[in-house]
Amino acid sequence: MDTSEIRRRFLAHFENAGHTAVPSASVLVDDPNLLFVNAGMVPFKPYFLGQESAPYDRATSVQKCVRTPDIEDVGKTTRHGTFFEMCGNFSFGDYFKERAIELAWELITKPVDDGGFGLEASRLYPSVLAGDDEAVALWCKVTGLPEQRIVKLGPKENYWSMGVPGPGGPCSEILYDRGPEYGPDFDAATLGPDMPFELEDRLLEIWNLVFMQDELSAVRSKSDFDIAGSLPKKNIDTGMGLERVAFLLQGKQNMYEIDVMFPVIERAMELTGKTYGANPDDDVRFRVIADHVRSSMMLIADGVTPGNEARGYVLRRLLRRAVRSMRLLGYDDPALPELMPISRDKMGETYTELLSDWERISRIAFAEEETFRKTLQAGTQLFDVAATDVKKNGGTKLTGDQAFALHDTYGFPIDLTLEMASEAGLSVDHEGFRKLMTEQRERAKADARAKKGQHADTGVYRGILDSFGPTQWLAYETLETESSTLALLKEGMSVATLGNGDVGELVLDRTPFYAESGGQAADAGIIEFDGGRLEVLDVQRPIKGLVVHQVRVVDGELAATGATGKGLMHAQVDPEWRIGARQAHSGTHVVHAALREVLGPTALQSGSYNRPGYLRLDFGWTQGLTPSQYADIEQISNNALRADLPVAWDYMTLPEAKDWGAIALFGETYDNTKVRVVEIGGPWSRELCGGTHVDHSSQIGTIVLTGESSVGSGNRRIEAFTGVEGFDYLARERDVVHQLTGLLKTQPDDLVGRVQEMVDRLKTAEKEIEKARVGQLLARAGELASAAEVVDGVHLVAHRADGAGGGDVRTLALDIRGRLPQGQPGAVVVIGAVDGKVSAVAAVNDEGRARGVSANALIRAVGPLLGGKGGGKDDVAQGGGTDTSRIDEALELVEAEVHNAVERA
Repeated sequence: MDTSEIRRRFLAHFENAGHTAVPSASVLVDDPNLLFVNAGMVPFKPYFLGQESAPYDRATSVQKCVRTPDIEDVGKTTRHGTFFEMCGNFSFGDYFKERAIELAWELITKPVDDGGFGLEASRLYPSVLAGDDEAVALWCKVTGLPEQRIVKLGPKENYWSMGVPGPGGPCSEILYDRGPEYGPDFDAATLGPDMPFELEDRLLEIWNLVFMQDELSAVRSKSDFDIAGSLPKKNIDTGMGLERVAFLLQGKQNMYEIDVMFPVIERAMELTGKTYGANPDDDVRFRVIADHVRSSMMLIADGVTPGNEARGYVLRRLLRRAVRSMRLLGYDDPALPELMPISRDKMGETYTELLSDWERISRIAFAEEETFRKTLQAGTQLFDVAATDVKKNGGTKLTGDQAFALHDTYGFPIDLTLEMASEAGLSVDHEGFRKLMTEQRERAKADARAKKGQHADTGVYRGILDSFGPTQWLAYETLETESSTLALLKEGMSVATLGNGDVGELVLDRTPFYAESGGQAADAGIIEFDGGRLEVLDVQRPIKGLVVHQVRVVDGELAATGATGKGLMHAQVDPEWRIGARQAHSGTHVVHAALREVLGPTALQSGSYNRPGYLRLDFGWTQGLTPSQYADIEQISNNALRADLPVAWDYMTLPEAKDWGAIALFGETYDNTKVRVVEIGGPWSRELCGGTHVDHSSQIGTIVLTGESSVGSGNRRIEAFTGVEGFDYLARERDVVHQLTGLLKTQPDDLVGRVQEMVDRLKTAEKEIEKARVGQLLARAGELASAAEVVDGVHLVAHRADGAGGGDVRTLALDIRGRLPQGQPGAVVVIGAVDGKVSAVAAVNDEGRARGVSANALIRAVGPLLGGKGGGKDDVAQGGGTDTSRIDEALELVEAEVHNAVERA
């Protein structure tokens, strides 16, 4: 049974049982605890946490998921992948344990001809939380299995929580016995409290049923938590691993061999000439390739681009590990153009955006591989230098610091370092490297824990929401409201008052203020109350449904009154601010549409920020705009303003919006029921957007592009001014032109030519000056060569050249060497300094090298004195540093080094 059929049968089974089928959300998640959606229940968290009311009592989905903690271990086990699909069914206060067990057991044991998966009941072992006698009884009742077939495990294995106070509950897993070839015999009744490691491959977990019934007040670890009581509504959250069931039903050994993954391995075998199954180490590499090619493709499809932080760093690691694995299999040519289209064709059967958006996905992936190939080339050179140093010092091992620097700073994989060290006859301090990697991971975990702590701070906001309900948000309808105070906060704590000059947070029952979201800055304005006035500094939504105003008391004292009808407030948005914000946000949509018109539909916005009068738009693109493209985008944008295009918005479901051609922007999360679509000029610009906008494009005033730049690998940024700020920018530009024409006594149309003429003349003058300066410098070469000191038969010139930089120092040193007596040993060291930067060059002729003198050794000797280092070959070497105070001492050292070299020879 192929994977798509398993997916179809799962959804059909639960739809027939009254569940609403919910499309997979993006793998990107708006959650401070998570980089990616890592479980099927994540999109439903607001319902489980009580933050929102679920629009259905029962739901089912096949959710795209990404788990990243064990990327290094991918391919080493038969069941863990980075990207995977989680089939789930969910009940929000509807059915509970018995019905969840019935639905799961029916699907997996029902004959294939009847729409089920046809797994043999004799090979299935339910597990429960030890002590959950109700679950044991229900499993026996529903399945007819004896209690001896029920595995009882401890809370580490079979209790679920989110790791923070909130909902929790016991789990019940369905385990499939793969047979004695995968592990030792066992007695189900005596297993536990932990699943024995040696049985993890034999007893394969294929489905986990979470019975969400408890309210947790504290969570210290997976097995150490406090249960405060029962949830008011009991919920069901289950997850069946699609890939795991697929490899069972397809008769494969592991998830990497299923129909949507193994074709990538087959192509990798063709390219490398290696055979899967012939060598265990190669098999791991093949599986890494299959997993990482698919995972990285799915991440790019959902809007991730390679980078050095967070999601971008995960993607970069996946792409580079795939390329590195191909290299370790002996394939050095570009690999992703050969492999990723195979994965696209298989996964595109379900996720059609992989086909429609392939140009963008492939451009990003292939550009990252090319960047990595250059990194490998540079890293190889750095490795060669490090290896040479080790050997010259009589060592046989690269230090952990050296290996870590190659890995962390230059992106050079440790496996490649190990491989090249072995070829060079060296070993690597792998233990030291692992220690440094562990320290780095601990720093990352500490950062993650800090972020998790931030999530816990939302408890005070949740209490306000539970007490008073959601804020009535009126930013689309009005600029002012009469509101009541619900809560006052200062430094995260409820307070009774805010005094004059205090900064705190204010929650109102209703508000006209736009809360920062979707790239649009929060509104500014004032809030007046009896006897005082507040300045609104910021407006945020710390949790969905609640709007919080950061305010400064500029007059009077503000008291918290609660929803008593007293403490009436007059909230007033600054109308000029809102006008500017509407212009900038609509301007962002216009620039995005113009960008796509010029570059094509794959040039999609990846981020934006707009405030009154200013916008910036980030978009996925691998090269800078040409001058003509830049000008065309600005021209098309302003043509759209002149056309006075109507601006309208409507609400619809996400599928309806996509069918209508609306663009869902990467990294944004959208409501499961209704989304807001903003269109400018009909189909010319349609985007999902919750921002404030003008009514007609002409109201934007003007769009003036001010710059275009790179903001990371595969990402560009356009910046612009709008409205009055755009006119102000043009006025400043006009003033600059006016001043320049006055200074240069020319007309505006002739200004560029006049400036170019001056630049050309300046360059010519600079060349003449440089020629004269170099001539003056070299004029001393003969004088210095004739004054050479003879040290043990070697003609030596050690000269200080103040004001000479690296190029001049090298030129002078080589010229002096050429003027030394022919046929006699000679050595030259010149050290110059410019602006606190020291440059040193050593040059030795053939006869000098025959006497044992090495330019490389001379530079290495003086380098530490100069506060730096250097090196090179025996005939010419160079280095430098930052300590100008010891140049004379370094030159004195040269004579001793020459003497010692001759003595040693």
